Parts: sequence; structure tokens; C-alpha cells
Amino acid sequence: MSLGPVFALAVPRLRSGRGAGAGLAGEAQDAREPMGTLGGAGLAAAAGGARTLGMEGECRAPQARSSGLPARGGGGESPGGDAPLPGSSGSSAFLQAEVLDLDEDEDDLEVFSKDASLMDMNSFSPVMPTSPLSMINQVKFEDEPDLKDLFITVDEPESHVTTIETFITYRIITKTSRGEFDSSEFEVRRRYQDFLWLKERLEEAHPTLIIPPLPEKFIVKGMVERFNDDFIETRRKALHKFLNRIADHPTLTFNEDFKVFLTAQAWELSSHKKQGPGLLSRMGQTVRAVALSMRGVKSRPEEFMEMNNFIEIFSQKINLIDKISQRIYKEEREYFDEMKEYGPIHILWSASEEDLADTLKGVASCIDRCCKATEKRMSGLSEALLPVVHEYVLYSEMLMGVMKRRDQIQAELDSKVEALTSKKADTDLLTEEIGKLEDKVECANNALKADWERWKQNMQNDIKSAFTDMAEENIHSYEQCLATWESFLTSQTDLHLEEASEDKS
Repeated sequence: MSLGPVFALAVPRLRSGRGAGAGLAGEAQDAREPMGTLGGAGLAAAAGGARTLGMEGECRAPQARSSGLPARGGGGESPGGDAPLPGSSGSSAFLQAEVLDLDEDEDDLEVFSKDASLMDMNSFSPVMPTSPLSMINQVKFEDEPDLKDLFITVDEPESHVTTIETFITYRIITKTSRGEFDSSEFEVRRRYQDFLWLKERLEEAHPTLIIPPLPEKFIVKGMVERFNDDFIETRRKALHKFLNRIADHPTLTFNEDFKVFLTAQAWELSSHKKQGPGLLSRMGQTVRAVALSMRGVKSRPEEFMEMNNFIEIFSQKINLIDKISQRIYKEEREYFDEMKEYGPIHILWSASEEDLADTLKGVASCIDRCCKATEKRMSGLSEALLPVVHEYVLYSEMLMGVMKRRDQIQAELDSKVEALTSKKADTDLLTEEIGKLEDKVECANNALKADWERWKQNMQNDIKSAFTDMAEENIHSYEQCLATWESFLTSQTDLHLEEASEDKS
């Protein structure tokens, strides 16, 4: 029996309503005759073409190669090559045509499996579920976003003074519904050094993922005092965003060090830190990384050349935007300070000019209202645009670091291949090391490529949103000022007409 008509009936019912399970079950009951490898292969082809790989699958290709499986699924292809599966030329083609006809003009369905046993299983295994209901269970509506299950808040900065140092700690409240956490809510306090430790551990565990940047350690532009209230609040917001960006990342959010950071008490975190690599080990890794970076990469793949060029141009532009934005904000602040002194002068002047008193008081009132509109606009600039632009300045530096780490992994592989070519060491040992490094390079490349697209999309959304908000705030502010001065002109015109009328009478 061909699955094409069954799937053609099932999918439209799924689209028409989410309570269509009973009708589908009836059709599935009629279709429970043996389907053999044809049905399994047809479904595997349909599912394989639409399945979306997550970040956790970044190392799947090397694992598949080591187990003798093809590195990438071939949809409806056979494991042995490009030849079609036995008996698949008729019904398989019919199924494919039916599915394509259904989704020809719509892209509202995504086929996938949340069952790890199904994802890891060979698509052509005879024990893989092949009923229409199992196919329908793999359908996900794209308009249903994944539910957020980790909420993090950074607040209540607190100053600590000891005989050795003075530092600030921040309260971190975590609420979660994840099963791997021992409780649903945690409250801890962390200082900046703890955040720095977390960032370093994430970079060690995921060298080619794009780790969110931390704010600068000492001075944020425009602020000199380290424990100034504005500085502390700016840092608090940046640390809050840092943790929430990690929580929203598909891979970093499940990092064990991240979990410890959110849940462990101070003494537990201190003990956990000591379990990491020792000082000598870290120094050795640093020396090797420096040596590999100086050696350079002989042939960086084209896609990473384009990526590196984009980062260089992006870094130049975003740094320039950041400098100009900071300068504009500074000039706006000076203009605002002058305006605050401008209004009261007109009030004082009106006391000595009886004939101009109303006009001068009107001007002072307009200036005062414009000051308030300007202050609100500047607040939007400092809270919405400037932090976003500066965050991506820091991101550009992070991206350069990611590219360097990727190049170091490839340079290590190149050095081993060169040693094998010149036969400077044990060839068997080198061959084994080269195989492991090839897998490592492929994992690193796949992770970076997947994270790169995610980061670019987030960056574009953030930048668009920041500039759109700034534009709306400017329009609102200038409209308020315009309405204020137009009202003043109208009142002055009416006053002039009244005086003229009185003179004629």
C-alpha cells in the first residue's frame, strides 16, 4: 500500500486544527498493513529532507565516519551509494510527489523527531516506526516557539570592603523548570571575577562557539569612577544580558560550569574552580596556542576567509558608529545642561520687563518642556542604542578570538600532516593523531558555521531594533518640541490681534 494518499490526507487535517488526532487515528488503523522497507525508506526520505539539525549535532559527521556510516544523511538514498533502494521506484516516487504537492506553496511545517533513539538510528532500520501516526508525531508547527525554561535576573549590587580589596557582588536569581536542576529557584551572589571565570571556561569547552562578551573590567566609556552608581548600574545590565544570552544559546545553556555558576554557593564555586586545569597546564596551553598562531594557517577554507573579511569590516564600522554615538551623546548632554540654565534667565528677565513679561514667561515655559523632551530622548539613547552598539564592539573582538582559535586547531593539524610528510616521527602514531585532529577540525568548523548564522541573525535584529527605537524616540521628542513652539506662536498671534483690536477701539 502506498503511503502517499495517507500522508496527503493526514497533513491537511493537521493544518486545519490541532484536535485532529481522532480522525487521523482512524485513517492510521486502516493503513496498518505491512509496509516493509519501502514505507520506512519513503518516510525516512521525507523526514530526512526536512529535519533541522541543532547545535548538539555539530560533531555528528565525524562520529558517523568512525562508525562506518555516511557523514550526511542522503534523504532517500541507500546506505551503499546513490543507487535507489530496492523496490522504491514506484511508490516512493508517488509519496514524494504527494508530499511536494502539499507543501509546494507553503513552508509552515518542519519534520523532525524529538526521540533521541530515532535520531541516532539508521533511517533504514526495519524497527523504525513507519505508521502514519508516527510520521504525524514528528510534525512541528513553526509558529509554536520553544518554551523558555530558564529565567535569570541580575540585581541588587552590593559593595564589599576588606583589608585587601573593595569589590561589588551582584545577586543572581535563577528560576527554571529543567529536570537537571535540583530545585526550581536559586539565589547566589557573584562578583565580576566569577563572571570572568565562567567566560573562560565556556571558551575552553567550546572554542569555536561565539561566547557573549563581558563588559570591560574597569572603565566603561564616559565613566571614570570605578564604583560610581552609574558605572555599577551599567555593569549590572551588561552582566544580566551576558547570562541571559548564554541561557538562550542552544548549546551553552547546557554547559555544566554554567549550571554550577547559577546554583553553587560561594564555597562550592571556589571548590569547583580548583578542579580545573592547574597553572602549569594552562601556561603550557597558552604557549602552544601562541606558537600555533605565529605559525599561521597555510590554507584557510574559502568560507572562513569570507567570514574573517566580514568580521574585519564589521569591526571597523561598529567601532566608528560607537565613537560617533558616544560623541553625539556627550554633545547632547552639554546642550541639555545649557538649556536647563536658559529657561530661568527668561523668568528673571520678565521681572524687569512688564510689557514683555507674558512673552518671556511663555518662552521659559517652552524651553522647560523642550528640556524634559530632550532629557527623555537622551535617556533612550543611553539605555537603548549606546549599550547595543558597544556590546557589538565587544562582540567583534570576541569574533576575532574565535577565528584565531579555529585557525589554531587547523594549524595543529597542518603541523602533524607536515611532520608525517617529512617522516620526522612515528608514522603510525602521527596517522592516529591526524585522524583525531581531522575530526576535531570538522567539529570546530561545523560549530562555528552553525553559530555564525545564529549570531548574524541576532545581530541584525538587535541593530535594527536599536536604530528603530532611536528613530521613534527622536520623532516623538521633536514632535513634542514642535507642538510646544507652535502653541507659543499661536498664543502670541492671538495676543497681538487682541492688542490691535483694543487700539482701534
